[in-house]
Amino acid sequence: MESLQRLVREQQAQLLSRDVLIEQLKLQLARLKKMKFGRSSEQLDAQIAQLEFSLEELEANVSAAAPLKASTSAPESRPARKPLPDHLPREPHVHEPTTGSCNCPECGGTLRALDEDSSEMLEYVPEHWKVIKHVRPKYSCSACQKIVQANAPSRPIERSYAGPGLLAHVLVSKFCDHLPYYRQSQIYARDGVDLDRSTLADWGGAASALLDPLLGALEDYVMAAQKLHADDTPIPVLAPGTGKTRSGRLWAYLRDDRPAGSTDPPAVLFRYSPDRKGERPRAHLQRFRGILQADAYGGFNGLYDREHEPLTEAACWAHARRKYFEIYDSTASPIAFEALERIAALYKIEDEIRGKLPDERRAVRQARAAPLLKELYDWLRATVRQVSKKSAIASAIGYTLSLWTALTRYADDGTIEIDNNPVERELRAVALGRKNYLFAGSDAGGERAAAFYSLIGTAKLCGLNPETYLRYVFEHIAEHPINKIDELLPWSLASKLADTRLAA
Repeated sequence: MESLQRLVREQQAQLLSRDVLIEQLKLQLARLKKMKFGRSSEQLDAQIAQLEFSLEELEANVSAAAPLKASTSAPESRPARKPLPDHLPREPHVHEPTTGSCNCPECGGTLRALDEDSSEMLEYVPEHWKVIKHVRPKYSCSACQKIVQANAPSRPIERSYAGPGLLAHVLVSKFCDHLPYYRQSQIYARDGVDLDRSTLADWGGAASALLDPLLGALEDYVMAAQKLHADDTPIPVLAPGTGKTRSGRLWAYLRDDRPAGSTDPPAVLFRYSPDRKGERPRAHLQRFRGILQADAYGGFNGLYDREHEPLTEAACWAHARRKYFEIYDSTASPIAFEALERIAALYKIEDEIRGKLPDERRAVRQARAAPLLKELYDWLRATVRQVSKKSAIASAIGYTLSLWTALTRYADDGTIEIDNNPVERELRAVALGRKNYLFAGSDAGGERAAAFYSLIGTAKLCGLNPETYLRYVFEHIAEHPINKIDELLPWSLASKLADTRLAA
């Protein structure tokens, strides 16, 4: 009992510290905004933007941890909720009791109208706003006086007026269209809808907690693959108390065997880590068995020589090619040009067999690519002896030869791709978001971003409109059986959402 009370006191202290930090940041933000008059200062704009992002992440963290907070501390006082705008159209949804008749479920007597309860939910439909008014008429039995009324419809976020379509729109706007919450707040205000940045951040935190079981199902599917593409990219993360950022990482693990003729649905899983230590991918891929196609990052090496079921390494020709291209682009080196021409011949073969079954791809590669690879290897070995050991071209050749076994493994296995470009395409969304967000406000914000990038990216890979997909999920997940969570994965909903699929 004492240990439990001590834990409660520690958690209460943490929550109080976080609330104090939020208030301090709000005060600092207000002061900066008051200072901003006359000619705009880019430095001041940047400081304001940084504080906006920090508050978004802290407030989202509070909502994501709401169940813990409710159990360990007294309810906090929150600002009074603003009424929903009167000018928005109201769409009544009347929920009649489920008795199926006008008779009392207890005694069969005739029901008469008694009263009704109503609540409002703000919803977003593409191109316009509306308020859905849920009406639940009350009936009383004339014989036994029993009151009969339909149950209140579930909400994606308990006690929130955010409809499933609005939640989907807010999250896709941030993690697919790269609009931070404070910019969305400004956009919605133009329509006369007052949604504060902190409210949107609250919704983002609560939504991430709601989607956690679905993300677990997605991870199970990705890690069950026989081959994965892997890559990572830096993401700046705010360092608390310093006003500066440190470098976190977003890792992407892609399951996509469509180029090898597979009908298994594609999926991508993003994971966040506060650094780029090799232990991070080793932890992420602890359950994975099979072929890992990645760049030459040393952190992956521990996976290829681990004691228990080591992974098979497949390297990336695009990385090798890039080194020769950079040399040719800056010096017009004839050696680099010839290397590019030889590698281009290998890619031409891949263009012709993309989408074919693994056995056919392997047969073509053995007949046409293997001889070209042998000639390229001999040419690289001969060329490296003729150039300075300290030259850039010698470094590029050394990189290629050091990875030769992993680079040429694709020729012997029709399931492997020639490069790692498929997963690099998935990371482009992160790069675009990084330009607009500037940074993540915390490690928790990085983990939340990884979750939304995973579901949105997988929906897009499956040809679905991510906003339509998330709308459906938010409509159903609160009451969906946890043991059937796989039914809410993007490919499981492809037929239901067929009319909203993305153009190929």
